[in-house]
Amino acid sequence: MKKNVLTFGIIAGLIVTAMMVASSLACYYNLNFKGNEVLVYTGMLVAFPFIFIGVRNYRNKYSQGVITFGKAFKVGFFIALIASSYYTLVWLAEYYLFIPDFVDKYANHVMTQAKASGATEAQLAGKAKDLEFVYTMYKTPIGVIAATYMEVLPLGTIVALISALILRRRSGKLSGVLSN
Repeated sequence: MKKNVLTFGIIAGLIVTAMMVASSLACYYNLNFKGNEVLVYTGMLVAFPFIFIGVRNYRNKYSQGVITFGKAFKVGFFIALIASSYYTLVWLAEYYLFIPDFVDKYANHVMTQAKASGATEAQLAGKAKDLEFVYTMYKTPIGVIAATYMEVLPLGTIVALISALILRRRSGKLSGVLSN
């Protein structure tokens, strides 16, 4: 299981991380935060099918075509965890070594956009409160780690859950939604 999980976790991690690095640098230097958020989520959409592929590969190559829901979810979750860990480690390095004022630039962008779109004082106060939470999270490396995992791991866990539901198969009978 280790080789399979590592292989597909690293592939998914490289894809989502490459998109995140491209996006964060474009945001940082061009101050186009909105369009680049789409780039990160597109990276997740491209990367996370490897969770499904990794579970299917494990079932077909290492488990003689049979896998329980629990085992399939475990394989998928560990692939998602490796991809998320890779993403988080690269973000930590990028943030602390290259763009330590990223949150300040992001906050300035959010407030400028809100003002430009005619936000009321109450709406601006709400945005400022939301940004205060971001600043609180980014005060410590543990906060940065938690915030970064929360960007990626929940979606990866959902993909692992769906993959387990679709790919589960008991010996002798097909119990998954799709036959592979």
